[in-house]
Amino acid sequence: MRSLGRRRPRAPRARGTDPWRRAAYVSLDFETTGLGKDDHVISYGVVPIDRGRIWLGDSRHELIRPPKAPSPRSQTVHLLRPADLAEAAPMAVAAAPFRAELDARLILAWFAQVEISFLRRIYGGSERWWRRRVIDVRDLAIAVDEAPANARAERGYGLTQTAERYGVPVAAPHDALDDALVTAQLFLVLVGKLPATADPTVADLLRLSS
Repeated sequence: MRSLGRRRPRAPRARGTDPWRRAAYVSLDFETTGLGKDDHVISYGVVPIDRGRIWLGDSRHELIRPPKAPSPRSQTVHLLRPADLAEAAPMAVAAAPFRAELDARLILAWFAQVEISFLRRIYGGSERWWRRRVIDVRDLAIAVDEAPANARAERGYGLTQTAERYGVPVAAPHDALDDALVTAQLFLVLVGKLPATADPTVADLLRLSS
């Protein structure tokens, strides 16, 4: 997979045997022009979690200028027009400061395959390399619910649906920063409800989301 040739983020410092609170995390959400191989990131939101607490003052939201204008569908979903992105940096420039937000942290994402796909385009690396660093919070919700595959479609595991079930407020769906914040809050709610363990380790979380 072709990347921008930038250095990948540094690996998390936490060991698999560490209790989850000892690890540093960053909740990540991308807004994109679509999900195809020719689509691009148009904004990202990141929210750090340290010592089991969200540090909202250190969160970051950036717009990214794509190589081509977002489709009408993308503009309808994300409310980001070409004029909104015209002064933003392209990803080739934004990749380095963005990497600093990810360095030495485990990444939290909702339906992480999307974030992993675009992270690989930006920084390279294999699917496996990223899977060892990314926790899919959606998978934690499924584990907490102990939902079999045939019940998941009926219950629904969209970010907003799940947030509403667990009492997490959603202010602006499809806004990268708000989605990252909702994902971070859901992570803190769900990690305390996981079956079979009262204090999961880092390895437990990665195993549940693998």
